[in-house]
Amino acid sequence: MSRKPVQIMETVLRDGHQSLAATRMRLTDMLPALEQLDNMGYFALEAWGGATFDSCLRFLGEDPWERLRVLKSHLKKTPISMLLRGQNILGYNHYADDVVTAFVKKMVENGVGVIRVFDALNDVRNLEVAMKAAKESGAHVQGVCVYTISPYHTVESYIKLAQQLVERGADSICIKDMSGLLRPYVAYDLVKALKADPKVGVPIQLHTHYTSGMGSMTYLKAIEAGVDVVDCALSPFALGTSQPCTESMIAALEGTEYDTGLKRSNLKDVAIHFGNVKKSLGADFGLKTSFDVDANVLDFQIPGGMLSNLFNQLKEQGIEHKYQELLEEMPRVRAELGYPPLVTPTSQIVGSMATFNVMLGERYKMVPREVKDLARGKYGKTPMPVSEEVREKIIGNEPIIDYRPADDIAPQMDLLTKQLAEKGYPNASIEDVLSYALFPEVALKFFEKNR
Repeated sequence: MSRKPVQIMETVLRDGHQSLAATRMRLTDMLPALEQLDNMGYFALEAWGGATFDSCLRFLGEDPWERLRVLKSHLKKTPISMLLRGQNILGYNHYADDVVTAFVKKMVENGVGVIRVFDALNDVRNLEVAMKAAKESGAHVQGVCVYTISPYHTVESYIKLAQQLVERGADSICIKDMSGLLRPYVAYDLVKALKADPKVGVPIQLHTHYTSGMGSMTYLKAIEAGVDVVDCALSPFALGTSQPCTESMIAALEGTEYDTGLKRSNLKDVAIHFGNVKKSLGADFGLKTSFDVDANVLDFQIPGGMLSNLFNQLKEQGIEHKYQELLEEMPRVRAELGYPPLVTPTSQIVGSMATFNVMLGERYKMVPREVKDLARGKYGKTPMPVSEEVREKIIGNEPIIDYRPADDIAPQMDLLTKQLAEKGYPNASIEDVLSYALFPEVALKFFEKNR
């Protein structure tokens, strides 16, 4: 039997709790398990990026840079993987090229080994600066095909995107299925086509969420098609709106040509630990941490991390009874805004527009600035044109941006450093300047308490 071992990236330290516990896992929750996770033999441990940076500063009173340094000091064997939003870095807007470059260099210096870099619209122009900085810093650069379903998104369109990412230096390609939309046989065809294309020619990694209930089946078909790495979460933080289960995936492949070589028995104690962590997060933060499979995601297409946050936000506003109505409005808004994949920040942009439409009972009566910016092209090119009727209603005859949006942003690092000095932090580290760049008000509140 010829061996084609599949590797696993463990997501319990990032996407697992982002999807099921609103990104509230604390560094102290992670520390007792790090040595065992490091010794498992994973491809990588996803432990930074995504919404963790914001959550550290805003909710947990942690310095995300210090978290990264501490994680790195314990993870000696396994690379730390992180999720980067291209020109958006880890925020919700585009930043100047010098900020993107400085951020990437600093995160590699502080411990990141694998950088998964994506753009919400799959606009490669928004990835070029981050990918270049990552290559220069010596990290493994993983270019992302953000997966979604629309009249535009086809196997051919993803192959073309993967080719463009490889041309820009991607060491591997990730199919990022943030909403659990990728069906098993479609996954087989997509992975097979990517593996066969000579212009791609790099390892393929697959990331999905269990939201629709298809995750494990999708992985199995992708593995049969030759996928190299799959993302899984340890059992307490698996399934629902998170990833397929690590232990189950190891067991399913044991004794086959795809055997991961990982020992499931080595995860028992870690799983017990994270089971207790999950209970404490639910109790300490008043969170709903369990989400049922919902095949309707195939229609409303909302990513796992957003589902848990969305429900908790509606609950805070006392309008959780409008949850289903909101889910039905999302795909309508998405189609009208040019079928953007629903991933940060476009998921929040489409989500906020749908929320206003449902709350006010009149569509596009109140339009957030970000929605207008999306329609103008400020985030990049949408897969399909924005509905003419909606565009006219929300931005009138404003000019459309048809070039790389960040070309309009002057260098910011010197100005940000000066601003921070004026606010009482003249000796701020580059890391602190970068935290301030992404989340000015939140970072300042954090500095007041911790500097």
